[in-house]
Amino acid sequence: MITKGIRGAITVDNNAKSALERATTELLNEIVAQNSIKIDNISHVIFTTTKDLNIDFPAKYARTTLGWKEVAMMCFHELDVPNSLPMCLRVLVVLNCEENFKPKFVYLKGAQDLRK
Repeated sequence: MITKGIRGAITVDNNAKSALERATTELLNEIVAQNSIKIDNISHVIFTTTKDLNIDFPAKYARTTLGWKEVAMMCFHELDVPNSLPMCLRVLVVLNCEENFKPKFVYLKGAQDLRK
């Protein structure tokens, strides 16, 4: 087995806990579905948010809503780059996988603009 990263991002409707929970679970569920991930194979997850998203920790919703209680997770703020996409949650899911695994990156809602 080797380790590979899967990138993803989604814009969040507003700086409210319910909006962050919806966005976090939508993004992670889509990454899991598109990549056929077994949760036990996730090594760790790194979340970043733009500075306008500071209401809560995205990792909280991976643990409480999705049940990822055994996955190591950390949350950080993204660099505050002028004119960058606001209200954006980014994630890096690090996965233990076979060498031939081809990760599918997932960009949802306004974050699709990041990969045009």
